[in-house]
Amino acid sequence: MPNVGTNVYIQSYKHDGTLHRTWAKGLVLRSQEDVVVVVTHKTWVTEADGRSWYTREPAICFFYPDKWFNIISMIRKTGIYYYCNLASPSVFDGEAIKNIDYDLDVKVYPNRAVDVLDEDEFELHSRQMNYSQDIMDIVRQSLDQLLNMIENEVVPFDQEVVEELFLEYLRDFKKKP
Repeated sequence: MPNVGTNVYIQSYKHDGTLHRTWAKGLVLRSQEDVVVVVTHKTWVTEADGRSWYTREPAICFFYPDKWFNIISMIRKTGIYYYCNLASPSVFDGEAIKNIDYDLDVKVYPNRAVDVLDEDEFELHSRQMNYSQDIMDIVRQSLDQLLNMIENEVVPFDQEVVEELFLEYLRDFKKKP
């Protein structure tokens, strides 16, 4: 498990082993058996094609060692937006939090509206990269689990919990000028 207060890399791969996306650093806010909570803020993100961009807003990220998704809660002036990646359970190898991205994404808006994204990409990659039927079933079941968590406002879809974590980050870890 990564140590609280340390920075880690975050690496997302595709099923065929190619690197999909990396985050240059994330500060570990919580490190528990069932979840690692990381804050990214003003962090370089590099895409597989070499493009890089800088995150503008802080995000509280939830990585699970036993769930087939991870959740990014982006804190914006207009509210908390969630971006959920259907992905293999996350592992920490001493340097980076790693997972395999399985294409499907869910976006949740501050008004609780939900969009399921990239279903066409999931179907295309399932054929191109030969996802097994087991993988396809797990991803679909995990999507249902995720949608249920959103509907029932289970953590981290409880806005107060995300706000408390962000305040903890500001109080305990954000460098003072």
